[in-house]
Amino acid sequence: MTAPEAGTARPGQAPASPELLRSVFRRHAAGVAVITAYGAGPVGFTATSLTSVAAEPPMVSFGVSATSSSWPVLADAEHIGVHVLGEHQRELAARFARSGADRFGPPTSWSRGPQGVPLLDGVLAWLVCRVEARVPAGDHRIVLARVVTGDPTGAGRPLLYHQGSFHALGPARD
Repeated sequence: MTAPEAGTARPGQAPASPELLRSVFRRHAAGVAVITAYGAGPVGFTATSLTSVAAEPPMVSFGVSATSSSWPVLADAEHIGVHVLGEHQRELAARFARSGADRFGPPTSWSRGPQGVPLLDGVLAWLVCRVEARVPAGDHRIVLARVVTGDPTGAGRPLLYHQGSFHALGPARD
């Protein structure tokens, strides 16, 4: 078999567009996190773009829409909370993804944690991070944050996002 000629179109190939990007990433399973911060009150949103950036120093990143209702607070926040959600938290993930929802009202259980960051109860793991940089990226901003403290000891299995909805992992295999 020979390699195709450079620039040769492939079946299903489409030009770059927002819909192409969405279609490709619907096929990419991602963990689900909630990012929180505190301004005049608590703010937060569901993120599937959480990434471990570096181990030394420990850093993470995530993307946030510049039109998000949380962005004005995140744009000025010194510290943020990162919460890894469990498969038992589909409704929490949906609430923090829903525009106009009262994200911190009942039944959401939370408290102010280190650096005043809102911390959600019952998550698999959480981090409090100091924001190091905010990088413009099209209609989003990439936030780079250095880990200050956290807790990885929550019980359960991770919640995943795939094909536009939340999912649990399949049965555990030995």
